[in-house]
Amino acid sequence: MTPQELKNSILQLAIQGKLVPQRAEEGNAEDLYKQIQAEKQKLIKEGKIKKEKPLPPINDDEKPFEIPGNWKWVRLGEIGSWASGATPSRSNPDYYNGTIPWLKTGDLNDSYITDTSECITELALFKTSVRLNPIGSVLIAMYGATIGKIGILKIDATTNQACCACIPLDGILNKYIFYFLLCYRQNFIKMGAGGAQPNISKEKIINTSFPLPPLAEQKRIVAKIEELLPYVERYETAYNKLQQLNKRFPVDLQKSVLQLAIQGRLVPQRPEEGNAEGLYQQIQAEKQKLIKEGKIKKEKPLPPITDDEKPFEIPASWKWVRLGEIGSWASGATPSRSNPDYYNGTIPWLKTGDLNDSYITDTSEYITELALSKTSVRLNPIGSVLIAMYGATIGKIAILKTAATTNQACCACIAYNGIYNKYLFYFLLAYRKNFIKMGAGGAQPNISKEKIVNTIFPFPPLPEQKRIVAKIEEIIPLCNKLK
Repeated sequence: MTPQELKNSILQLAIQGKLVPQRAEEGNAEDLYKQIQAEKQKLIKEGKIKKEKPLPPINDDEKPFEIPGNWKWVRLGEIGSWASGATPSRSNPDYYNGTIPWLKTGDLNDSYITDTSECITELALFKTSVRLNPIGSVLIAMYGATIGKIGILKIDATTNQACCACIPLDGILNKYIFYFLLCYRQNFIKMGAGGAQPNISKEKIINTSFPLPPLAEQKRIVAKIEELLPYVERYETAYNKLQQLNKRFPVDLQKSVLQLAIQGRLVPQRPEEGNAEGLYQQIQAEKQKLIKEGKIKKEKPLPPITDDEKPFEIPASWKWVRLGEIGSWASGATPSRSNPDYYNGTIPWLKTGDLNDSYITDTSEYITELALSKTSVRLNPIGSVLIAMYGATIGKIAILKTAATTNQACCACIAYNGIYNKYLFYFLLAYRKNFIKMGAGGAQPNISKEKIVNTIFPFPPLPEQKRIVAKIEEIIPLCNKLK
């Protein structure tokens, strides 16, 4: 049950006479109703309230629930003096910036009202149809998105025409009316639906059926509601924290899985799978062979890894290396837009917006063979791993399912034999926040190829890389189900 549902249940029990027990010594609502009507006639004779057209009797179809035997169904118009306000002409400056509070529906706060955003003058009160409502009056919004918003005046105040104010008659506790209106809000919203501008009228309000208890019970009902509401608020705080936790849990769990994976704690190590040192030597030999064959460029040696750079312990069969040592990395380029012969070809050309943290099978743009031969774009083969280096997309990654070029904001890695591209992919995913931090601080967040190739990489034997990926891909769908 949500906090709002709990609150609604308490209010519903209250207006049905189920929140507190009935007491015979408190009398009955029929007698109270007669006293109220006598007072109303007296006020009409004294000219303090206007005589209005009699309201129709309540038929059984208008009674939404059973009420106790000592209660009575009446109409809201029978238990108070209701009136909407007005907006003094804006063209008359003498009507505004006075000392009389003037409410708009935006001032209603479902609580006590102690101040208003505007005030009008005595002249406006005298010359227009605004009514000065006394302290204790209950207000309800009738128009637009605020329909059903309510308040109780702690000050004497006027209102605009979108507010309806009730001055309760003797025998009616204003806070009981307040909680009834709060409980009935959805009913008022439904009443106002259907038009271009949602609205309810004073007529709809005063014709609403109202469950009237004896005055003493009204007071006990209000006291019980106000005893329970602080518990609802505490429940709401706990509920919201739990909702946030539930929302974060699948994401946090996925991050934890990736972190355990790159620390060598997601699957056990197996001696028969060898060690990363031997695999590393094979990779370096392959790299030198590719350089000799002119297939990759010789680059400046990367510095040794210091102990201070190692963020966590890894298994003895693993090895810390730099990303630049396990693949051929290169950023792309943007062929000149002024040369139409470079675009609308058949070679996929990626921008960072194409990166999707998954496989890439297509791109939004294509370049020509001429662009490939005349510019510094590199055609990256199927299986290459990409990472975004600029702007809001820093750290977004992908694996190519098609050979493709990229713009200069993407860095692509062609992994050497012995590196499982999906293990590299999940490492980059786990390390995303680190890349984002690396890129922070400038006017345009960015990381460079140099920062990427210098990043240290926890390197397991190849069979273990594959087992780690298999375990990740077994667990992540379960995390997604939790979402």
